[in-house]
Amino acid sequence: MIGSLRGTLLDRSPNGDELLIEVGGIGYRVLVAPAASARAGSLGGEAFLHVHHQQREDAQILYGFSTIEERRIFEVVISAHGVGPALGMAILSVHGPSELKSVLATEDIDALCAVPGVGKKTATRLLIELKSKLDLPDVDLSAIDRPAAQIELPAHVEVRQALEALGYGTDEVRAVLAKLPAEGDPALLTRDALRLMAEGV
Repeated sequence: MIGSLRGTLLDRSPNGDELLIEVGGIGYRVLVAPAASARAGSLGGEAFLHVHHQQREDAQILYGFSTIEERRIFEVVISAHGVGPALGMAILSVHGPSELKSVLATEDIDALCAVPGVGKKTATRLLIELKSKLDLPDVDLSAIDRPAAQIELPAHVEVRQALEALGYGTDEVRAVLAKLPAEGDPALLTRDALRLMAEGV
């Protein structure tokens, strides 16, 4: 069972979701989220990834992560009913570990629905199941009743709300959020999102 890889980064797929890392003369194809792909560095340099090794009858697939925590969260997510590795990677591509915990803790169904392939029914089930698996506390309802400006929201949630307030549609917002880092200053992320929108990305 492969748990990590350290080697030379030989190639990166055009959309950044797969890396080719050579270790001891063997090239390993590893599926990654955009953030992990960016952190892997430039071609020809040394790359290190924590790995979840999936073994199936017809294939062996490696999923790579920048940190142990990312891999741990991924493994918790795919242990939920009806969640496979593809959806698990999609969730982590939109919400990093700390943001996902915040989304679950605040019971932000809309943020979960920002993940491609997740509707409200699935989001509700994931929220309940993942909160239990991650041992997160129940949401503080008194905090939700406070004015929105007083509630600290995950970066992507704030960006999504800003874009929706500007009139962008759900599909447009979902597409651009997938291209942004999972964490960062919401104002800067919103600026980057608007730039991507203007470029038609």
